[in-house]
Amino acid sequence: MNLIYNIAINFIQFALKCCALFNEKLKKGVVGRKNTFTLLRQNLSENDKSIWFHCASLGEYEQGLPVFKELRNHYKDHKIVLSFFSPSGYIIRENSPIADVVVYLPIDTKLNAGKFLDIVNPELTIFVKYDLWPNYLLEFKKRNLKAILISALFRKNQPYFKFYGSIFKSALFAFEHIFTQDENSKKLLESINYYKVTVSGDTRFDRVSDQLEIDNSLDYIEKFKNNKLCIVAGSTWPEDDALLINFINSEASANVKFIIAPHNIKSSQIKNIQDNIVGETVLFSKKEGNQLPLARVFIIDAIGILSKIYSYSDIAYVGGAVGNTGLHNSLEPAVFGVPIIIGNNYEKFPEAKIMIENGGMFSINNQQEFNIILKELIENKEKRLNAGSENRLFIKKNKGSVIQILKYLRI
Repeated sequence: MNLIYNIAINFIQFALKCCALFNEKLKKGVVGRKNTFTLLRQNLSENDKSIWFHCASLGEYEQGLPVFKELRNHYKDHKIVLSFFSPSGYIIRENSPIADVVVYLPIDTKLNAGKFLDIVNPELTIFVKYDLWPNYLLEFKKRNLKAILISALFRKNQPYFKFYGSIFKSALFAFEHIFTQDENSKKLLESINYYKVTVSGDTRFDRVSDQLEIDNSLDYIEKFKNNKLCIVAGSTWPEDDALLINFINSEASANVKFIIAPHNIKSSQIKNIQDNIVGETVLFSKKEGNQLPLARVFIIDAIGILSKIYSYSDIAYVGGAVGNTGLHNSLEPAVFGVPIIIGNNYEKFPEAKIMIENGGMFSINNQQEFNIILKELIENKEKRLNAGSENRLFIKKNKGSVIQILKYLRI
């Protein structure tokens, strides 16, 4: 199995280089990985003590951030290395204040894993949720390096729990401890005789709760909202936009303001939204002037401000679950106590299942259901407030994962 995996990973490395010729995002990752070892050598010396944080992408970074911050404060004399696999994480957090050097994680070959750990030689490594690369982890095990996995979420169809997944299963045993989001993940680990596990929950609850401690005011959003009921649609994809546009163009949307923050801010998607909406729209990039209070729709063609914008929502829509891209972070609006609408592909997101059961979140299958639920939430203030209260309570009840992790690390 190890031989097959290593042949496959080398093929993937070659394939990524080929595909990068035609895909700008893949190209950024391929080019970035070429610079990883140079960046590490420029920022680390043989005498440096180091801590390594690894995240697949931006979502996992935000998930791990409460833990990262505490470790940054505790290990003041250590160099912090932060790595990403995806360009979407690296590009946005290239200058993260919690790290001394931010790099792309090289492809998981034996050579890269050995070379990376020769330079970094971390005293402690934190992996977030998933993106668990066997060669890196087996090298950890070989060198007896300390690593923990936080906010882990496992499913029985993953290779760790299959007869053909021996290399992946062995890699899990490189972790000194695994903190899972739920009891089911713990049971799956125990089914392969891994018992150094704690059900600590999801660190995202701590992360979004921190949002309440900062100033979320945005004067341009206040001007746009103009004391009217406001629906914020975050991290939308074209299939989400289609639902929103049809509703916005209907009579049911009268006297309601809409903020749309697409996941992809490429000009083609932004233009498609603008061209299909009937009525006045304004772009974040062109928000100067007096048009904000008059506009019906505010399109956010920028990144990094959605979590603050959610604080102005009366109703939130979270994208990704209408198609197959994966539901985006629904905890961000939930912390502000607002009802949430999502699509129907949320099976891999336990927090969505619970919020739906609690009555704070509503899943829709088609345009008709979307229109009915959104119209009811607009018109029925009591239902809107009750649903929002359930979401706020859900966040409050599930805080505390970070405390358990830090307690284990004796920090």
